[in-house]
Amino acid sequence: MKIWISLFIGFFLANILGYGGGPASIPLMYEEIVNHYKWLTNAEFSNMLALGNALPGPIATKIAAYVGFDVYGWWGAFIALFATVFPSAFALILLLKLIQRHRESLVVKGMTLLVQPVIAVMMLLLTWEMMKDSAHSLGIIQSLIIAAVSFFALEKWKVHPAILIMLSFVYGGVVLPNF
Repeated sequence: MKIWISLFIGFFLANILGYGGGPASIPLMYEEIVNHYKWLTNAEFSNMLALGNALPGPIATKIAAYVGFDVYGWWGAFIALFATVFPSAFALILLLKLIQRHRESLVVKGMTLLVQPVIAVMMLLLTWEMMKDSAHSLGIIQSLIIAAVSFFALEKWKVHPAILIMLSFVYGGVVLPNF
């Protein structure tokens, strides 16, 4: 019973505070999953996140389903998914009229603008944690080369992120074991 409560609270908090959708809640989920409850290691979280990004659909629900199932089977997946979806669905239904009424309010616009830098810092911290693991596993030179190639593929050559993720899976499965 305690694990049910932990699953619910962990995912509920991450998603109720994850203003901006799934990507904004990833650092909060990371904190709960890896640091607080220790359901996954940093490397396992990174692998799960990479795989989840390669699949269609919202990332937050894929993380919840995976971790919930890993921790407590089908009941765990259900509880984690409910805790992930419930805050957004409830807030959407309850506050839709209020938001429409105050859409042009300077207070609402100000709150939205002030939350964006906080989300950016949280994403940078998550990226830093994953970069440290990558540098430790692959070495700093190979990690920097992969990061540079990925950056140019996304920004200069406009390669779709899903294609880049799939190419990374192939590289990791074919090239890295031979090093």
